[in-house]
Amino acid sequence: MSTLDSEAGTVKGSWRGVVLPIGALAIWWFASRGAQVGHGVMVSPAQVWDTAVEQVRSGALVRALSASLARELTGFAIGTSLGLALGALLGISKLANRAIAPSFNTFKQVSLFAWIPLISVWFGLGDVAKVVFLSLAALVPVVMHTSDGIRAVPANWLDVARAYRYGRLQTLAYVVLPAALPSIFTGVYLALIYSWLATLGAEYLLVAGSGIGNTLVDGSEQFRMDLVVFGVIVVGLTGWALNAFARGVQRRWFGAPRAA
Repeated sequence: MSTLDSEAGTVKGSWRGVVLPIGALAIWWFASRGAQVGHGVMVSPAQVWDTAVEQVRSGALVRALSASLARELTGFAIGTSLGLALGALLGISKLANRAIAPSFNTFKQVSLFAWIPLISVWFGLGDVAKVVFLSLAALVPVVMHTSDGIRAVPANWLDVARAYRYGRLQTLAYVVLPAALPSIFTGVYLALIYSWLATLGAEYLLVAGSGIGNTLVDGSEQFRMDLVVFGVIVVGLTGWALNAFARGVQRRWFGAPRAA
């Protein structure tokens, strides 16, 4: 019975998740019917669908999305790698934490977009600058959660490791890392989401190239709201897919998250 109840609850939960999109689509459809669709500000779902079909058939969607994802994953990989190294250093070494943490805490208070003028001077306005920007977006949450996770390892666990005469590497591999892994994964998960959000900002504010951000810019400049709405939908669906992928990895490694 409990299994059937659980499956029924899952089905009900999945239906709840589509109520808002269906309601928004219905309101959009009725609003577009009553508005002057031809003036360009209000577009109908049918117009957006036609634009989506055009973008898919021409290959423009694949080119734009692949360019954006390539930048996002490159920046995510670089920022996450550096964040894991710096976070581990801050979490393991008290000396490094005292020397570096105050400066890092100041650094993370600066808005991400405030770095764009400096990045554009140092790295230009092309893909290199965008990847640097995305790396910064991924760096901060990984550093914070990695260092916090390592410092939050219970002291009695470390006492047990010392009682068993574990060396530093053994303690790190068999005690510290397993205990800190959920927090580290949270930082990596946030880095994945933040770097995707920053991708659109980078493509908007730096030199436009191929990408979903460029699709939005083109739609805005050409006053094609159908293209803008299509781009927004693609951005949302891509973010949802990244989130679903990360949650799937979380369930596989750590089990289903506990209900609040």
